[in-house]
Amino acid sequence: QVQLVESGGGLVQPGGSLRLSCAASGSILGIYAMSWYHQAPGQQRELVARITGGGTTNYEDSVKGRFTISIDNAKNTVYLQMNSLKPEDTAVYYCNADILGRAGRNRYWGQGTQVTVSS
Repeated sequence: QVQLVESGGGLVQPGGSLRLSCAASGSILGIYAMSWYHQAPGQQRELVARITGGGTTNYEDSVKGRFTISIDNAKNTVYLQMNSLKPEDTAVYYCNADILGRAGRNRYWGQGTQVTVSS
């Protein structure tokens, strides 16, 4: 039906940058919203950033001013530009998409991509 494939994670030094990508494919009629979540070991999965199909954005307080979420509707791809990275940003980052497809409106998860911020 719909699949989300993430890329862009890796190991960076504090203060560095990464750009995560999440591409949705399948029978997509429309995107209501796409989001990024992160989950550190032993912690709950938390919302990091969200963008609606119309471009409205929301951010977790800890990443405001450092991360930017954007969407390319033509490519059905959401990005998370991560600047000024901190060790506490270390987590697995998961893409989530609220998508209208042939089966109706459903939410989908990406496979996760590891972000490690360490010197």
